[in-house]
Amino acid sequence: MMGNSSFAGLGNSSFASLTPAPASADEAEPWVRGELIRSLMRASRGSYLLAAALMPAMVGLSWGHVPVWQLMVWLAIGIAATACRIWGEQIYARHYADRDSAAQQYFVDHYRFLWSTSAFAWGLSILIFFERTPLVNQFMSWLIVAGVATFPLNGLALHPPLLKRYVNTLFFTMLAAIALRMIELNFEKPHFHYGFLMLPGLHWWLLLRAGRRIHETARNSFELLFHNHILINSLTQQRQAAVSAVAMKNRFLASAAHDMRQPVLALSLYADWLRNEPELVAEIAPKIVRATHAVNALFDSLFDLARIDSGQVRLHIERVDVAQLLHDLELQYRPVAEAKGLTFRMHVTPGTVLTDPIRVRRMIGNLLANAIKYTAEGGVLLASRQTRDGLRVEVWDTGIGIAREHLRDVFLEFYKVADHAGTSDGFGLGLAIVARLSHALGHPVSVRSRLGKGSVFRVALHDADESQAQTRISGAVG
Repeated sequence: MMGNSSFAGLGNSSFASLTPAPASADEAEPWVRGELIRSLMRASRGSYLLAAALMPAMVGLSWGHVPVWQLMVWLAIGIAATACRIWGEQIYARHYADRDSAAQQYFVDHYRFLWSTSAFAWGLSILIFFERTPLVNQFMSWLIVAGVATFPLNGLALHPPLLKRYVNTLFFTMLAAIALRMIELNFEKPHFHYGFLMLPGLHWWLLLRAGRRIHETARNSFELLFHNHILINSLTQQRQAAVSAVAMKNRFLASAAHDMRQPVLALSLYADWLRNEPELVAEIAPKIVRATHAVNALFDSLFDLARIDSGQVRLHIERVDVAQLLHDLELQYRPVAEAKGLTFRMHVTPGTVLTDPIRVRRMIGNLLANAIKYTAEGGVLLASRQTRDGLRVEVWDTGIGIAREHLRDVFLEFYKVADHAGTSDGFGLGLAIVARLSHALGHPVSVRSRLGKGSVFRVALHDADESQAQTRISGAVG
């Protein structure tokens, strides 16, 4: 099996039982809208039962002044409206309460008629008392209707279209009922002053105006909750990133000190040996040179990584002949491979790409150096291929391979696969530099490997945008 890896958030009761806010600020509007509907349903839960309890009082105020059958018909309509509300609440609790914002919106859009039934029933109540009962009874009946119109305001205001539908249905029905009664009375002057009939209209306007303000307040509160959630998530992530960065720097320094100690100690020993036995200079001098090269190589890699992480690398994007770049790398690495007894093969497809030639050369060179270092027999293949997404450079080897669980970690600083032959003399920085440059230039690197059989690293050479690349590499620290 081949392994694979790649890089490239009212009263407090209104806010009870909030669903978790999404992580993305782009989802703020749907989440807020959904939570407003949830709060509406919690606020309206059982509220219609209070209105239903007032229906017998309404009938009682008209009893003896209105035919009983008319009272019973109106009461039946009111009970039916209440039953519809109970049915709708059960549907919501069973199928929608725990679902997402889209489901909340769907419920309100498809079951908004439930609120209209209640408004229609109470609007019809005008027919059973207006100009049919004593003035005191009419006054009490008007108060009940006004209360029923006002009581659900705090809940319905959370969804303005629903509030408008409820209030408009109630008052249009009231006006129609008043008009029917006036026609029935042949437009005789009512016991009330005509100006009194303007009060329902004023009440209508006040409800809609108050509803808008309640909605704005509730919406602002939910938006604040959402953005607080985003802020808390961001702070948590930044804290975790800071802790990880400290841990990485500690590991970085410990590994650097460990890797530097060996060649420095060797230099000290060779120097003492040479001082005591100067006649062995021919034997000791090459060892001193190798130890010095090891220290220099470590410092070079550390400086490269430090420059990238501090954003001090200045990129120069230009049109690069990929075939020529690979042939230049061949001249540099073929002798190294052949000196180790390995074959070095090339398969080049012509093509160009917009990129930084020095950084791309460093990326592919690091991959070639690793391939040669961790291959004891067989060979290395450097190839470029044309794909649907553009040119791709591949470095194949027949080396020790990498287990799947280590594929991502090999791109970390100072990471070395435990118990792998050939890893003791490396610093674990080559692939870390490749990963940094890959991110900056927008050249994704992927790896497939089979333990004991070899590996292939692929670099997708997409045209780089200089400003974006420089921004990414300059923001590496953050």
